[in-house]
Amino acid sequence: MEHIENPTIQRELGKTSSSHASNRKSRWSIFAIASIPLIMTLGNSMLIPVLPILERELNISGFQSSLVITVYSIVAILLIPIAGYLSDRYGRKIIIIPSLFISGAGGLIAGWASWKVEDPYYVILLGRMLQGIGAAGAFPIVLPLVGDLFKDEKEVSSSLGIIETSNTLGKVLSPILGAFLAGFIWFLPFLSFPILCIISAVLLLVFVKKPKGNETEPQTISAFLQKTKAIFKEHGRWLYAVFFIGIVAMFVLFGVLFYLSSILETKYDMNGIKKGFQLAIPLGALCIASYITGKKINGQKNMMKWVTVISFIIAGISVTIVSLSDQLIFLTIAFLICGVGIGASLPCMDAMITSSIEKKQRGTITSIYSSMRFLGVALGPPIVSVMMKKAELFMFLMLGFLCFIAAFIAFKAIRAEAK
Repeated sequence: MEHIENPTIQRELGKTSSSHASNRKSRWSIFAIASIPLIMTLGNSMLIPVLPILERELNISGFQSSLVITVYSIVAILLIPIAGYLSDRYGRKIIIIPSLFISGAGGLIAGWASWKVEDPYYVILLGRMLQGIGAAGAFPIVLPLVGDLFKDEKEVSSSLGIIETSNTLGKVLSPILGAFLAGFIWFLPFLSFPILCIISAVLLLVFVKKPKGNETEPQTISAFLQKTKAIFKEHGRWLYAVFFIGIVAMFVLFGVLFYLSSILETKYDMNGIKKGFQLAIPLGALCIASYITGKKINGQKNMMKWVTVISFIIAGISVTIVSLSDQLIFLTIAFLICGVGIGASLPCMDAMITSSIEKKQRGTITSIYSSMRFLGVALGPPIVSVMMKKAELFMFLMLGFLCFIAAFIAFKAIRAEAK
């Protein structure tokens, strides 16, 4: 029997095969990109359970140990907008990959100092500053990179949901992994970080390719500043709203985590890995909510707006009622619901910015947004630490009020038709 070739069928099979190959490449690209927020989050948050050990080993105060976390965030806040501009001008990968190596070098210096230097505290701070510099040029550039790689808004919002899930997964794993590694050698979390950074850099080099036809001429600084000013003039209403909401989300989240971490030890005598798993419950809820929301919003700006509004109302109610009981099961459920609320809002804000700002300014605008989130991270724990000792009821009312304000601002300032 003769073999009859059908050109139409062959073309369709070729298209299907090409589509499958493209989907595989996209999945690996997202996997490689998602490794960056995962590792950057681990590099900072897994030190939290190590801080009490750090105080004992180095004979330092609680305030001095807190600077190991704070210096990282402060350096990142200052440098993130610069890194965003450089990524807009010279490209995303050319900024991210060296930043990963800088961050890894910071971890290596901090670990080496802890091991070999007699009085290592200030060398550790230097290493943490380098980690902050690297973080500024790595994690915030992820959002515009996703926007560059995908043109379809459904793909962008879905991918950003995965990115936020990866970021949150890092928060979930951090207290558990940090306590586990420190159980062997107290400074092992520092030394593990360079290895993670190298893995992420290799994944990025291998699987993330520059999109074809995406080349743009670098702008002069004056032209760039004029264009950025024009963006804020056109989109300022909802951009400022998203920036404020980003601060509130991280302020409430890290404030709540600090509070929960403190009372688990002082009131419920819970330490080590057991405490890490307890902290992972609200963070796990946040992680799942981020993933599901990113899959469902599909680039629909009206849905993004209403998910954000409802999410912060839910978070506000849950954090306000915490003051009604000190039972651990009640606190766990309330904070779990708060995690769901905050987690559902994060992919919406990421997608709003990434899909609404053109490529040449995307890195800068998303970097400013990331700086605002880092600001919330930096402010939440110290403010909550002061208030929980003197005005705990007022503290919960304040956190709830901030969530309600964020919901109101999202309702009034974010317009679904804004582009």
